[in-house]
Amino acid sequence: MTARAADRARYDRATAHLDAPLAIVDLDAFDANAADLVRRAAGKPVRVASKSVRCRALLERVLAMDGFQGIMSFTLAESLWLARSGFDDVLLAYPSADRGGFAELAADPKLAGAVTVMVDDPAHLDLIDAARDGGREVMRVCLELDTSLKLLGGRFRVGARRSPLHSPAQLAELARSVARRPGFRLVGIMAYEGHIAGVGDAVAGRPLRSRAIRLMQAAARRELAERRAEVVRAVREVVPGLEFVNGGGTGSVQHTAAEDSVTEIAAGSGLYVPRLFDNYTSFTGRPAALFAQPVVRRPGVGVVTVLGGGYPASGAAGRDRLPVPYLPEGLEYDPQEGPGEVQTPLLGSPADDLLIGDKVWFRHAKAGELCERFDALHLVEGDEVTATVPTYRGEGQTFL
Repeated sequence: MTARAADRARYDRATAHLDAPLAIVDLDAFDANAADLVRRAAGKPVRVASKSVRCRALLERVLAMDGFQGIMSFTLAESLWLARSGFDDVLLAYPSADRGGFAELAADPKLAGAVTVMVDDPAHLDLIDAARDGGREVMRVCLELDTSLKLLGGRFRVGARRSPLHSPAQLAELARSVARRPGFRLVGIMAYEGHIAGVGDAVAGRPLRSRAIRLMQAAARRELAERRAEVVRAVREVVPGLEFVNGGGTGSVQHTAAEDSVTEIAAGSGLYVPRLFDNYTSFTGRPAALFAQPVVRRPGVGVVTVLGGGYPASGAAGRDRLPVPYLPEGLEYDPQEGPGEVQTPLLGSPADDLLIGDKVWFRHAKAGELCERFDALHLVEGDEVTATVPTYRGEGQTFL
């Protein structure tokens, strides 16, 4: 029996009393992935990206482990909810225009002390001030550095279009704006190198593309390490008491941790290890989060149909954004239909061994987006479900 076949047998036994659709997290794999992130971070604390987890119970579990410290959130409303739930170190990774949320933050000393907001433009400071509604609490502020690699005088760009702050001078100038402005305190710098951390460098069947990606990423790492160090020096001249410099992502943990200027690493997807993280030379994780769909039809030889399953991930549309049939091994989509809103035909010889009501296990393309489809995660240890915990959706929270 292969390792994957053994996993399938465990998951089927563990969930035999449960009807699909359902989602699980294999805690043995989750904990092993967490330990690997800590190992790669080489002594620097790992801040957990909540968008890749979207389950309070699992956020609590990983933050109780040595090597993890703090949360990186994705909306202001989520940040406030987490802070009210007892999480006392929440870094909002994206600028917000949530005026009501800023009014709450400015009026509550506990929330203001727990949540750090992201800015990359003086207009963000203006919006926050206009939203205070009489609240006088000091806002903890983080600046975001644009990590993109710019070539040919800026005419060619590699990397996500995030912050407009690219040079040390630009970040130092905004740091001075924050420092001069009452009601704000600059505490950190964040830089997410998505073109390094979020792009696999070992694309199956594409050796030339994979080599090109590795060459690009090596050049991008060198350029960013030098520029990030200059940015940190420039900002510390303005704010010597800077508390943290956050960088990284699951795919670049060990490279970012090696930079002296970085004090903490961000990661989240590496806990669940969705399919987009299969194609990396720098690490190998264990798939921890899966969902099961029930077989509801047997249309013919070599074909079964499962209920639903059309759960595409965000990003540029393509096959790599689709979930993949994972267990039993050897199933694939009908190219004429793909994964459907209500039904999904699956082709392959394993279909002939599946009966009505059997489970087919899938992996989502991305991590936390799976939790937007399910209100609960069944936590599997060995061949038992040892707990069932709500996702954000299961707690009535749909922030995006």
